[in-house]
Amino acid sequence: MLRTHTCGELRISDINKTVTLCGWVQKTRKLGGATFIDLRDRYGITQLIFSGDDENSKILGQEGLTREMVLKVTGTVIERESKNKNLATGEIEIKLQNIEVLNGSLTPPFTIEDETDGGDELRMKYRYLDLRRNVVRKNLELRHRLAIETRNYLDKLNFLEVETPVLIKSTPEGARDFVVPSRMNPNQFYALPQSPQTFKQLLMVSGFDRYYQIVKCFRDEDLRADRQPEFTQIDCEMSFIEQEDILQTFEGLVKYLFKTIKGIDIPTLPRMTYADAMKYYGNDKPDTRFEMKLIDLKTLVKGANFKVFDDAEAVLAICAKGASEYTRKQLDELTEWVKRPQIGATGLVYARVNTDGTLKSSVDKFYNEEALKNWATACGAEKGDLILVLAGAEEKTRKAASELRLEMGNKLGLRDKNKFSCLWVIDFPLLEWNEGDQNLLASLAGRWHAKHHPFTSPKPEDIELLNADPGAVRANAYDIIINGVEIGGGSIRIHNKNLQAKMFDVLGFTKEEAQKQFGFLMNAFEFGAPPHGGIALGFDRLCSMFGGADSIRDFIAFPKNNSGRDLMIDAPSEITDEQLKELNIENVIKKN
Repeated sequence: MLRTHTCGELRISDINKTVTLCGWVQKTRKLGGATFIDLRDRYGITQLIFSGDDENSKILGQEGLTREMVLKVTGTVIERESKNKNLATGEIEIKLQNIEVLNGSLTPPFTIEDETDGGDELRMKYRYLDLRRNVVRKNLELRHRLAIETRNYLDKLNFLEVETPVLIKSTPEGARDFVVPSRMNPNQFYALPQSPQTFKQLLMVSGFDRYYQIVKCFRDEDLRADRQPEFTQIDCEMSFIEQEDILQTFEGLVKYLFKTIKGIDIPTLPRMTYADAMKYYGNDKPDTRFEMKLIDLKTLVKGANFKVFDDAEAVLAICAKGASEYTRKQLDELTEWVKRPQIGATGLVYARVNTDGTLKSSVDKFYNEEALKNWATACGAEKGDLILVLAGAEEKTRKAASELRLEMGNKLGLRDKNKFSCLWVIDFPLLEWNEGDQNLLASLAGRWHAKHHPFTSPKPEDIELLNADPGAVRANAYDIIINGVEIGGGSIRIHNKNLQAKMFDVLGFTKEEAQKQFGFLMNAFEFGAPPHGGIALGFDRLCSMFGGADSIRDFIAFPKNNSGRDLMIDAPSEITDEQLKELNIENVIKKN
């Protein structure tokens, strides 16, 4: 080793030791005749000191002392006169005997400090420099710890980590696949896996009983802060179990991770049906750190000749506690906010419950104080509260009310990142009617598609509805939600060949199409497939949740931007005609 210690290791107990350190120059400063250097590595910072007239000064004078220069230094540990309580090494410094410049450095395009002056795009272009910053490094250390503890927990429960293929077969369900041309099989393509779903089911048929994998997955879909074209999930499957076994096992994992990583005891996770989540929160991943449930006012407000309410399919309200003093300007800003295309409301009605108990609304022309008291009673509104009401088409209004609830939660400081509220959402619909989703293939429009995936088992008592009313069938499925973010989801699988064939039929597959796409799985079910089920937890999302961040990018070593590009290596990129010819992609060659 070039070094005897790291830059975060030495303490007051090491005084008088001769040590050798290696690292990068964080900063330098001169005071009187002495020069001070902060030397940094991934473990911390140690201060170095030497006089301006010794041999070390000559060495650095020749090379030029710059930030991010790589040094090897040898010296004696001494006690600092001016101690720094913010540094683990703040009680000592190294009196240098020798400096060796291992490599120089250009001036970095942004400061390598916790509070940097580099924007997102610049830092992603020079990601290898960004990774030197403490805050980014700590994020990846957190990711490492989460992975280690996940493995520890699952290993103790006899789970086996098994790697599944990355080059697989493209299937028409779900988001768009990334495809890979095969040189040895002209005009044929592999797909990168959106998940290891079918393989982990085959492992259950193989008798492996308990499988897990911290695995890369790939989806060609539009990106957001919590999405990347390649992402990592904790993928798990179990045999000879029921839904309750899955919930208990992976609730245990989440509680274990909170305890070991953050020192937080999470109580037993409550359970909420999909129907209740949509009714009271307007979405299937409710943020339950605060109340502010959606209240249906439709029966109370009809018949007052207020056309907006009379013509609406849904009239939904929330009660913002302590917000009655909102100014007209603030309410106008809220109104403009809900009318944005992303929210989609046509307007906003409000009613104040003043601190003196009187009520005042934006629709006093149509509703007297007695009517407004009924609103307040329905909403549980008290003195000092503000009632906000949206109206319109059912689905659109419920979505807008959900977004308004979250926005008011932000404005009122109710979404504390240091507070964690976890729950299970269960009893999802098995199927959804697809009118055309930009993340799904156009060929899937105008037909039923699986809300989770086509291998999800329906509730046994709902199987008969697959023929009569597919939209009413509930899935044996479950999502785990933390602070309004879907951290993971799974289901009990179909293990019966006939039921799986029926599912494919409802999804619009012909027998030939089902056999072509999933024949390998159907055939495996002929050989004694056990009852099984599983779950996949979004590992990147879990990391960002534990790290108190909104974006998963800072917890991925080399992330893509919102356009799916790696700015550092400039990918994706064009390939040569010679490569295209080898791959037999004739249409691409002609286009070029």
